[in-house]
Amino acid sequence: MLRIAFFDLDDTLYPASSGLWDAIGERITQYMIERVGLPPARVGALRDQYFKVYGTTLSGLRLEHGVDADDYLAYVHALPLADYLQPNPALGGMLARLPMTKVIFTNADAAHAQRVLQHLEIGRHFARIVDIRALGFVGKPDPQAYTAALALAGARGAECLFVDDAARNLLPARASGMLTVLVNGKEQHRRPPPGADYVVGDVLGLERIVASVRGQTG
Repeated sequence: MLRIAFFDLDDTLYPASSGLWDAIGERITQYMIERVGLPPARVGALRDQYFKVYGTTLSGLRLEHGVDADDYLAYVHALPLADYLQPNPALGGMLARLPMTKVIFTNADAAHAQRVLQHLEIGRHFARIVDIRALGFVGKPDPQAYTAALALAGARGAECLFVDDAARNLLPARASGMLTVLVNGKEQHRRPPPGADYVVGDVLGLERIVASVRGQTG
């Protein structure tokens, strides 16, 4: 039986149309130029490279340039969240009705996650935040991140649901035994991509899936 639901944070608990993740991306680019001293013309290619090779830009910058993680995380998340996010009572209601322990599982840090949850007014629904520090700076989609998250939650993969907006993050979750849900409005009417058991247009669609799964196993 499913007893724990792991939720990604950015572009999963709020829509990509908010513009917040785009703004964070701009801050990452600016950090690489201003703090790391990289030529602007190289930043785009390096971000793509680090994302593919290391999983996150932060991992690439730490390993290739010795960047301080605290400095990076504080810089890239220094945004006025009220400009992008508003309280979401419908989301709060859905989370309250889900009969599972809910956990944030994010490549961001806990401070950013807490701010996002505060602006959405849904923080009370989550038992804990598994952030990039708790993961030892080994983030999704590295399989070690999922092993660590399961250990921190005290759960087996088969007991867990995993919700994320990035298809590549679903593959290791499914390999660990989790039931996986892709949040992606562009693909809501298509067949689930590899790694995804279900696809929903937005996170509110999760309630229907959970009800269906519980009905099948109940």
